[in-house]
Amino acid sequence: MKIAVAREQAPGERRVAATPETVRKFAALGATLAVEAGAGAAASYADADYAAAGATIGDRAATLSGADIVLGVQGPEPASLAAVAPGAWVVAGLNPFGERARVDGYAAAGLEALAMEFMPRITRAQSMDILSSQSNLSGYKSVLDAASEYGRAFPMMMTAAGTVSAARVFVMGVGVAGLQAIATARRLGAQVSATDVRSATKEQIQSLGAKPIFVENVAGIEGEGAGGYAGEMSPEYQAAQAELVSAHIAKQDIVITTALIPGRPAPRLVTDSQLASMRSGSVVVDLAVEQGGNVEGAVAGEVVERHGVKIVGHRNVAGRLPADASALFARNLYNFLSTFWDKEQGRPVLDDEIGDAIRLTKGGQVVNARLLT
Repeated sequence: MKIAVAREQAPGERRVAATPETVRKFAALGATLAVEAGAGAAASYADADYAAAGATIGDRAATLSGADIVLGVQGPEPASLAAVAPGAWVVAGLNPFGERARVDGYAAAGLEALAMEFMPRITRAQSMDILSSQSNLSGYKSVLDAASEYGRAFPMMMTAAGTVSAARVFVMGVGVAGLQAIATARRLGAQVSATDVRSATKEQIQSLGAKPIFVENVAGIEGEGAGGYAGEMSPEYQAAQAELVSAHIAKQDIVITTALIPGRPAPRLVTDSQLASMRSGSVVVDLAVEQGGNVEGAVAGEVVERHGVKIVGHRNVAGRLPADASALFARNLYNFLSTFWDKEQGRPVLDDEIGDAIRLTKGGQVVNARLLT
């Protein structure tokens, strides 16, 4: 069983899908590891460390030749995988909704594409969940990005020259990224508030020492989407939420938005008029900018200014912490494949619950129900 780790080709992608730690663990299962030269360099993992862990280091062609499993952070182009073994697995974050043509390319090439972001949110799959591991780092980094753009201090400071007030931070969307953003902003000394469409998050917000901002007694907040994700809000709830948020957001120094709905454009949470109500020098960080954005006027890959408010729209936020992001991502992949490793066959054998959830293509066809509806 040859497992190949190719260097990421996507612009700006600094992560790598395996680390020397996981290479060593895969080798212990009996797999042969091949790593493209320089694959981990941008994440501070040297070729010599991979070699010491038991991997063969070579160029891209040699690395992929005859591979049974190709590991990636982002999905490689199907045309680059011509030399892999027939029916090889491609295990990566494949962005199935946004990169449908590439998924079709995997099917046409006879590859079995496994989308790690489709991992079901069940207890036994928690250690395999790339969305959670990467969102954790995104939430942390979003606060640091806000702090670097904000022209004032985060904590309250009492000095002989006077007192500096604490920054007021408002987190919109309390999933994994939002919870980490709350915790990080609190550690930096900010006054933190947060909101979400799921009523169950109120206690989580309070447990981190932040103030929950919720619409009360309006239908729509009870609804929770599949797998713990937020669902769409009722029109009545959307109207009430907009009114409440508009009053609150005008008093905030920093707003961090994290709301995503799988397979759909990111919901609009902050309008241009709400930005205009914020004081000059405020900062808004949009973690959903690559999927349409939560903030009106946000631009993917740029920091722009509207009404004196900076809107931060960095792409691939977790990838801006490449060493830790790679370590967590690589462990997710190892936890997944090792859980299903069949010692007699010397390869992983998936069950129906997880296999059917993440498998996009097989036998020349797109087979995932979420892509066929």
